[in-house]
Amino acid sequence: MSIIVTDTGFAADDWADAGAIVSLDEALEAGLPQSNARLGLDLPNDADIDQIRGLLDRVSLVRIAFPSFADGRGFSLARRLREIGFAGRVRAAGHVIPDQYAFARRSGFDEIEISDEAGSRQTEDQWIAHAGWAQSSYQDQLGRAHHPAA
Repeated sequence: MSIIVTDTGFAADDWADAGAIVSLDEALEAGLPQSNARLGLDLPNDADIDQIRGLLDRVSLVRIAFPSFADGRGFSLARRLREIGFAGRVRAAGHVIPDQYAFARRSGFDEIEISDEAGSRQTEDQWIAHAGWAQSSYQDQLGRAHHPAA
């Protein structure tokens, strides 16, 4: 099982029961159906955006792997997906930590998928503490520190 982290905290995975997620290798070998109804695409964090561009109109979720919290390539991939117009759900999966939540959301992720084990170490309260990602940026906070009346 896994836990989905959103701006409101922990949630059940509403995709697991109603939709399929195929690997990039499967999608490239077998192709994808024309319908994007509840079909997801699993991507490694080093996927080539040009290789997957033609698949994106047939999926409604892209899940990007994070094999290590220290590997930020998934953030860049999410940003590129949004830049080329992907409007579906983008999910980070794996080793993402609460301190990275705001950056993940700003990069284009809608949600984070963590293991139950990670959820027991990284509590919902820790994730929610970073859920105010849209209210301010680091630069905004820095400006308030130098100009408290602003």
